[in-house]
Amino acid sequence: MTTTLTPREFVGNSEALDRRWSLAEAEQYTRWLATHHYENFHVVSFLLPKELHQDFYNVYSYCRWADDLGDEIGNVDESLRLLAWWRTELDQMYEGETRHPVFVALRGTAKKYGIPKQPFADLIRAFVQDQTVTRYQTWHGVLDYCVYSANPVGRLVLYLCGYSDPERQGLSDDTCTALQLANFWQDVTVDQLKDRVYLPLNLLARYEYTVDDLFAHRFDDRFRAIMREAVDRARELFLAGLPLNRMVNRRLAVDLELFSRGGMRILDKIEQQDYDVLSRRPKISKIERAGLLIGTLARAAFARAA
Repeated sequence: MTTTLTPREFVGNSEALDRRWSLAEAEQYTRWLATHHYENFHVVSFLLPKELHQDFYNVYSYCRWADDLGDEIGNVDESLRLLAWWRTELDQMYEGETRHPVFVALRGTAKKYGIPKQPFADLIRAFVQDQTVTRYQTWHGVLDYCVYSANPVGRLVLYLCGYSDPERQGLSDDTCTALQLANFWQDVTVDQLKDRVYLPLNLLARYEYTVDDLFAHRFDDRFRAIMREAVDRARELFLAGLPLNRMVNRRLAVDLELFSRGGMRILDKIEQQDYDVLSRRPKISKIERAGLLIGTLARAAFARAA
């Protein structure tokens, strides 16, 4: 059935591409895509009001499609072609013309919450950049990439929850950049499989550590110092973004705190294994996730009582 196709399967299916999708069919597709994903998190938490679920599915499906067109196609030229096509589809949605199910579903969401095109377009820019840039010379380059790859997601969530002011967006940017960095440091060896290095090259050079050392998985005092600095940079951003939790409704605040504390827990894990992410990928267990949830809910209940 065309309603149960991953993005990679979809682009190779002429029936799906040529089909005229009703709004109900399109929403069924985005709901399926958002609830049948390979990542170990739920797009919609049990804390999110039910009336927001479909809109979250719609936004998530857009992000999932852009991500997969960049990372799951297996050919740089074809990914760039498909990302350009995806950008055209986005433009057409904002012009009132679309036939792809994700955009059929997303159009109403964008209109309802007044979501501008920019955060959607920024994500495409990031995935295009992933096809052409695999090294970053400085922290500025890495953080600038996060402006397009991570920060738009937080801003989209804020729009869906009724927030569009610059102050909240700035705090969200800090949190999302921190989450992106924590993911980078967790997945140093995973990114190597795609020939990507997100640790700044001048940081490596300062400790006389090379990219060849990195790909050879040489763990020593040099790499330990590099990762310590990288972890500290991410933790500073998490702490900078935490005030956002006090500036949004209670349900969203719990979700935001869970994401932040989950990211900081990854950083703690990296420290606990002496910054050696080359021989073992740090992970949070299900028990630890449950503990984070219980602790966050307890803090929220205490804040309410206070």
